Amino acid sequence: MNAVHLRRVDPARNMHRFYRLDVQPDLFGGVLLVKEWGRIGAQGRMVAERYDSEALAAEALRRRGYGDETLAEIGRSYNVSGWTISRINL
Repeated sequence: MNAVHLRRVDPARNMHRFYRLDVQPDLFGGVLLVKEWGRIGAQGRMVAERYDSEALAAEALRRRGYGDETLAEIGRSYNVSGWTISRINL
């Protein structure tokens, strides 16, 4: 699976944030959309949402603004409004 990892670091504002999205299989034949966020170096928070299929999890990502164009662009690292976005192959 591929995870989307966003980082924003601005030392002048003491800002060190991360946000991670991942789709993972669960033990019951469905998939989990796992969202993690917080301060880099700290434990942060995690929420996992269960879906019956990868298509439904992908639709949930699109509803949150991660459409096909954005996900295709994430294949390489880039910076949008201070956020560094990269795809991590797991």
